[in-house]
Amino acid sequence: MKTLTTLWRLARFQPWLYLCNLLLWTTIHVSPIIPGLLTQQIFNHFTRRPGAGSSVWDLIALLIGFTVARMALIAVGGLVAIVNNFSINALLRRNLLEHILRRPGAHAIPGTTGEAISRFREDVEQLGTAVDNTLDLVGSTVFAVIAVFILARVSVHMTVFVFLPLTVVIAAAQMATSRLHRYREAGREATGRVTSAIGEMFDSVQAIQVAVAEERVLANLRSLSDARRRLMVRDALLTQALDSVFANTVSLGTGLILLLAVGGMRSGSFTVGDFALFVFYLGFVTEFTMRIGRMMTIYKQSGVAVARLQELLFGDDPRVLAEPRPLRAAEPQASREHLDLPREKLQRLEVSGLTFRHPTSGKGIFDISFAIDAGELVVVTGRIGSGKTTLLRVLLGLLPRESGDVVWNGRPVTDPDNFFVPPRSAYTPQVPTLFSDTMRENTLLGIPARQPEVEAAVRLAVLEDDVRSLEQGMETRVGPRGVKLSGGQVQRTAAARMFVREAEVYVFDDLSSALDVETERLMWQRVWARDMRSACLVVSHRHAVLERADRIVVLRDGRVEATGTLQELLSQSQEMRELYKVTV
Repeated sequence: MKTLTTLWRLARFQPWLYLCNLLLWTTIHVSPIIPGLLTQQIFNHFTRRPGAGSSVWDLIALLIGFTVARMALIAVGGLVAIVNNFSINALLRRNLLEHILRRPGAHAIPGTTGEAISRFREDVEQLGTAVDNTLDLVGSTVFAVIAVFILARVSVHMTVFVFLPLTVVIAAAQMATSRLHRYREAGREATGRVTSAIGEMFDSVQAIQVAVAEERVLANLRSLSDARRRLMVRDALLTQALDSVFANTVSLGTGLILLLAVGGMRSGSFTVGDFALFVFYLGFVTEFTMRIGRMMTIYKQSGVAVARLQELLFGDDPRVLAEPRPLRAAEPQASREHLDLPREKLQRLEVSGLTFRHPTSGKGIFDISFAIDAGELVVVTGRIGSGKTTLLRVLLGLLPRESGDVVWNGRPVTDPDNFFVPPRSAYTPQVPTLFSDTMRENTLLGIPARQPEVEAAVRLAVLEDDVRSLEQGMETRVGPRGVKLSGGQVQRTAAARMFVREAEVYVFDDLSSALDVETERLMWQRVWARDMRSACLVVSHRHAVLERADRIVVLRDGRVEATGTLQELLSQSQEMRELYKVTV
């Protein structure tokens, strides 16, 4: 039922376009009715005595005219169908992408990225094909109804034999439904595993080379590809077998009709024109019966596609999938960060009772409370696995908080993932992502910025020497995920991306994981020397940062162990003393 509902909502997305498409293709499918009747008259003319029906050339001219007009209609209908199909596919991908981008962090998609891409490509196209096929089915049905009426007036018992194969087609399709469903789902999953493996190979090129594991990785890819090939061949074989059953069943019916026609013509109750009419309509009736069976197959395959796409919604309302939305893209210079968001100066950011549990491990953060005032440096520190990164991600809305409050200047923040964006906040994750583009584009990500602003951000990130060493400077392409850069250069490029946005709160997640001590010290020195009132929320264990902090939040097992300045914590907190001994 949910498959039918989804297809209906997609058809209603642009109702006038769909109705125009439906009218065109119904006209296209019904239009052979007239040429069939003209063909009947033409052949009857040749069996009459001379002088009867002397307008045969007029009939032939009309037949040619209808044929040319139908060809023109098909050309127009094809263009409209392309637009309609493209709009439906674009709507599905837009809604899915928007939903995924709004999902918090690691919870954005189930499974692997490669499998998600497979669903975006193949399952979306499957639904577009299903909606498109309804047009042909409606048109063929209208033709079949009219044809039945016309043919029944000629011969009822022969007309019955025209539609007799339809029952066989339906029975065959129903018998193969469950197996076809399993084959299609297995094929989709195998495709996802292959695309995921390819994505992981691209992400781990250096690791594969260092481990000299090229042959093992390729062997694994070959194994996955072979498994996918077997499943896809099995799916295609069953689909083609069903199509063959449909075609051959109808061909059998055609033979029976021809035998009956011969008997009728011998008895004189069936004219040559009647025979021509049956043969002419028979091809289109055959198409109708095949469309019935094919549509049943497509519908079952669409059920698999809907289920797979709804998994990307993570249990949210499935109506989101076909929710009508505008498809026109925003102007290139428009970025969510620069859509006239209010530039409200930070006075105080308060966090109280923040709680989140990872759904699999049960670990997370529990009842976290602290505050940041304008211009302050607040450092979050703790052992590995104490919840530092989780805290930042929950605060920024990248993970869904279970409870707790975040208050900005006395106002509760109810939608943190949309609230904590520039110019309110800017964030550098522990493992940043770069795109296969230039250094400049990876820094700006589409926002307008003057050259002095870019240079200032690059200098703050201690990246200027690295930029000068590159062949084309800021115009150098960094490769997929920044593969041409070192880990420290990737981290500092992400930091420059954050600095160029001039936010009220800068959030750093453990820069020390990829930077040497001296580079990080120089970066912080430049940040502190900069005349700004921006606050900084930093995950770090480096002594230079801890000593500079206005406030330190010590986490242990996801809870606040202690809060205070470094000196206060060294005198009061055993956890802080132990952490301080092993850090540099």
